[in-house]
Amino acid sequence: MIFASEASEIIKKLSLKTFESDFKIMIIWLPEKMHQATANKLLKMIEEPPEKTLFLLVSEEPDKVIPTILSRCQLVKIPKFRTSDIEKYLIKRFSIPAEKAADISRVSIGNINRAIELCENEDSSLANLDRFKSLMRFAWKRDIISIINWSEEAAATGREAQKNFISFSMRILRENLMLTLGQQKNSLVFLAGEEAAFSENFHQFINQNSIYPLSDEFNLVYSHIEANGNAKIIFLDLALKVTKLIR
Repeated sequence: MIFASEASEIIKKLSLKTFESDFKIMIIWLPEKMHQATANKLLKMIEEPPEKTLFLLVSEEPDKVIPTILSRCQLVKIPKFRTSDIEKYLIKRFSIPAEKAADISRVSIGNINRAIELCENEDSSLANLDRFKSLMRFAWKRDIISIINWSEEAAATGREAQKNFISFSMRILRENLMLTLGQQKNSLVFLAGEEAAFSENFHQFINQNSIYPLSDEFNLVYSHIEANGNAKIIFLDLALKVTKLIR
């Protein structure tokens, strides 16, 4: 959230005189996170900014911006990068084969930062896939000893790596649901390489009945990790619940 204290800081900064330029520019990142009290404090300044003062509000979900703020802004929509443009960029920057660049650009869904991340952290993505496959295999077999070992290994990674794994798992679950619903031909499935190969057989276990409780559990794990919960307990609890839900 963007709280009222930050609004006070914005007002304070914009009251200072410019040093190198005539204009003052305030960039507010994700204004949809703005608390109502924050919006009330900034409303008058956004509506009638001081001379040569510009506000740039950069939003990912403009429909969630507080209406009183949104109504005083000029909306400029920035389109996603085209798949072909990302593909050319990846080939030029990373010197990767065209086929691989095409897979990554399609999976990134117009997000060039995501495409760069996939190129730079390919080993991390493969490690997450292996960890996800192990979880699902042990859960299906109800191999409790292996589940305990898996949870301890997951807990031994850093907090950011754990959050990254949960985000990865949520994406794989989503893609497999789309496969189960027969959406591959409609270009709503964004899988490539080993992820696609694994999902060919795995997607039958993800359907409209299982996706809700599974996604709830993975979301809960993410919030518990962010709250600095005991990782061993969190991942063991997740694995035991997946053991029940996957069947």
